[in-house]
Amino acid sequence: MPGVKLNKVVKTFGKITALNEIDLDIEEGEFFVLVGPTGAGKTTTLRVISGLEKIDSGTIMFGDEDAAELSPADRDVAFVYQNFSLYPQLTVRQNLEFPLKSPRHREKQEVVTKRVESVAELLHITPLLDRMPDALSGGEMQRVGIGRAIVRHPQIFLMDEPLSDLDAKLREELRVELRQIQSELTTTTLYVTHDQVEAMSMGDRVAVLNEGVIHQVGTPQEVYSNPTDLFVAGFIGLPKMNFFSCKITGDGSAGLDLEKGLVKIVLSDAASKQVSKFSKKDGLILGVRPESVKVHAEKGTGRFQAEVLFLEYFGSMNIVNLQIGEKIFKARTKPAYHANPKDKVWIEFEEDRMIIFDEDTEKAIPKE
Repeated sequence: MPGVKLNKVVKTFGKITALNEIDLDIEEGEFFVLVGPTGAGKTTTLRVISGLEKIDSGTIMFGDEDAAELSPADRDVAFVYQNFSLYPQLTVRQNLEFPLKSPRHREKQEVVTKRVESVAELLHITPLLDRMPDALSGGEMQRVGIGRAIVRHPQIFLMDEPLSDLDAKLREELRVELRQIQSELTTTTLYVTHDQVEAMSMGDRVAVLNEGVIHQVGTPQEVYSNPTDLFVAGFIGLPKMNFFSCKITGDGSAGLDLEKGLVKIVLSDAASKQVSKFSKKDGLILGVRPESVKVHAEKGTGRFQAEVLFLEYFGSMNIVNLQIGEKIFKARTKPAYHANPKDKVWIEFEEDRMIIFDEDTEKAIPKE
């Protein structure tokens, strides 16, 4: 199963640049997730890889082979769509057999039967093989749709938000199943989604795309913990990262001035030494994820006071909505934590989890 490499790929539609010199290097057998908001260029990326759209410039390689020389049929990719419609007049078995009986494949019946039964067992749809599509649930139809792609044994899977129309419980189940199936098949897979939970839970690596530009590629942990810019920091994470306007004060013993003097944070010696090296002291943005915002009942070094607005209860955690001046931000706490609206609490940020961005470039400033 080959890897897929995109180098400086550009795709335009009239005056709109859908893909702006994007680079991707998807390794052989990898489950690679492309995540971004609506209109980011995710589906266009799948279409240029499959050959359904021609690129304006750049190269697409399947292993050592230039995909530009291959027709869509010769690229041997399987597309799994968001709305995977089945042939209504055919049974599930016949729907699964259909790709293997096309003029391109024309497999012998014994091969067709063996593959269909193997895929049906893999997807837990063996009892459905003699049913018609109108007798299937949404989740069952999607399983059959995925099976119709798998049964061909393609060299690359392209999946375009295949779970987005399913309910939350079924999405969670199929996320696990899809990941297990891909792991067994070891087929190179590019999975597109706008759902960051899918991206972070399924991908070996993740690429964050917005307005046709790749902002960051890395493991889910790398993208979450070390976002390269404000877009990635704000898009990845639920609840979203908290952002504060920031200024570094002092020299040898530096501190942080947030929201134009609304909050002043005293830093430890180690953190002070680190931020004092920054060439830029003003026009900065501090990013802190909600789980790195610690809520205390008492005053302490490096803490500042805030007011509780309300709590959101999620069972496994609580989200405390807090306010300083006009600024609202969030902290994630254990489910046992309780506070009432208008309670005064003391807030502390985990220094090693804080990220400082340049407001002008929107890029994260390296810690070292």
